[in-house]
Amino acid sequence: MASSRRIGAPDAKNRSVLLDAAEQLMVESGYAAVTSRRVAEKAALKPQLVHYYFRTMDDLFMEVFRRRAEEGLQIQAAILDAPHPLRALWNFSTDSTGVAVTMEFIALARHRPALRAEIARYSELFRVGQLAAAEQVLARTEYDVSRIPAVVVSVLMTSISRVVVMEEALGVTAGHAETIELIDWCLGVLENEAADRSIDNVRGPSDLH
Repeated sequence: MASSRRIGAPDAKNRSVLLDAAEQLMVESGYAAVTSRRVAEKAALKPQLVHYYFRTMDDLFMEVFRRRAEEGLQIQAAILDAPHPLRALWNFSTDSTGVAVTMEFIALARHRPALRAEIARYSELFRVGQLAAAEQVLARTEYDVSRIPAVVVSVLMTSISRVVVMEEALGVTAGHAETIELIDWCLGVLENEAADRSIDNVRGPSDLH
């Protein structure tokens, strides 16, 4: 039976402060460091307030995730109107803080089915926006989309950006500069930033020097 205990208003200032504090702790120390005591301490609030606004710590984690995911969807929607949406999407995908938080949530969700389902749901929503950006760009080129469909472009950009940021966090950088150079070159071709290059006569990154 659900608890009848009163929960603080969802638009309360203290609630937002607690969500901010929990997210900061995740970025700085990982999800295991997010306890009610440490969240309250980070927010400079009384520990009792954590459970006044959130029945459980799982509820707190869920709200932190949903808030960041909704903000991300808004940013991604704006990216579709950018002059070079794929480049803007790549820059958004390689934001180190965003990737760090995402990976913490994925690790946390391994034993939390509700959070895992929510991550999957939002991931599909993000994929829809990424696909739209890729289709928008490819439609303006002579590129043969049957070779690498727009959805594959979306998956590649997401996966490569996460691997690069994750490895950098571990101190691994071998191959990163070359990979980023290749991505930059591909984006230049697809978004027609290099007018003197023909899509039918594509050159590799080393030919640009």
